[in-house]
Amino acid sequence: MLRTTRTFAGHETKLRTTKSKLVALAVLPAVVLPVLAGCSDPGASAAQPESEAAKNGIVYNTSVEQNRIRGEKDAAAAGSVPAAIAKDGKLTVATTAGSIPLSFHATDDKTPIGVEVDIAQLVADKLGLELDLQVTSWENWPLKTQSGDFEAVFSNVGINAARVKLFDFSTYRAAYMGFEAKKSSTYNIKGSDDISGLKISVGSGTNQEKILLAWNKELEVKGKAPATLQYYSSDADTILALSSGRTDLNLAPYPSVTYRENTRDDLKVVGKVNAGWPAETLVAATTLKGNGLAPAITDALNSTIKDGSYGKVLERWGLSEEAIPESKTVTEATFVTPAGTTK
Repeated sequence: MLRTTRTFAGHETKLRTTKSKLVALAVLPAVVLPVLAGCSDPGASAAQPESEAAKNGIVYNTSVEQNRIRGEKDAAAAGSVPAAIAKDGKLTVATTAGSIPLSFHATDDKTPIGVEVDIAQLVADKLGLELDLQVTSWENWPLKTQSGDFEAVFSNVGINAARVKLFDFSTYRAAYMGFEAKKSSTYNIKGSDDISGLKISVGSGTNQEKILLAWNKELEVKGKAPATLQYYSSDADTILALSSGRTDLNLAPYPSVTYRENTRDDLKVVGKVNAGWPAETLVAATTLKGNGLAPAITDALNSTIKDGSYGKVLERWGLSEEAIPESKTVTEATFVTPAGTTK
């Protein structure tokens, strides 16, 4: 929901082996759009019980009745919403629904819930607008945001050089990727040397794939065996491959891997990397470039940080360590290009 180039369009299932990639049961799209690469591409999640007690003491409420933490209208933030957006009294927000605890379907298999939904609700409350939540696919949000169908996107979207050419951002969470493995493993992943020769599942076209491909290049320069990357069409298939030993590691958004570590007995987190590696990046609300909404959302987010509702939402979903002290607006003009790259 941290992305760099992403493929989409036609889908097909096939098995293909190359020097550093094994594509298994994969979605193998044909068109490449840099704006689509990012934090994660949530896949389908299995249905969950209505509440689940985790090892970290958190009880995850996955029922339809969320009893969400709500916010009070912030007059200053609400007053800065562009008139064209405020006139219908709604904030139309896109999210995907396939990755616990980011954004996923409740036990009715229809209602989107998760930390992304809760943060979007807080922002709408602060802006004095009704939240109009639209579930979409990762492939569709960029085009539909550009067309005006969506006014904002809350879906674990990370800021990168390609996206700032098309969108403005309001930061609200740290952006990390986590390596997960079977609990019996002894892996400790800190850099490229630690993945040499391993089989790793990863989302196609995501920032985590970009990181692994870069690490493979480092390994090849050192004369070491690269990791074999494997691609699956859903979270369920990915985790089945990991738990059955067909893969050694999975690299996915940190919130999702920590959730599984806390709610399963067979998996654990064995490494963590910033989603913007080798630089750093943040998760951000995404709006159309230049339409004036991003500063209002930034003000709303800072209001939630100040009154404590933001922290309560992250705590509710076990993501307190991803909290940031202040939201900032990031545009193409203010985006800092990571060293060694170009805008």
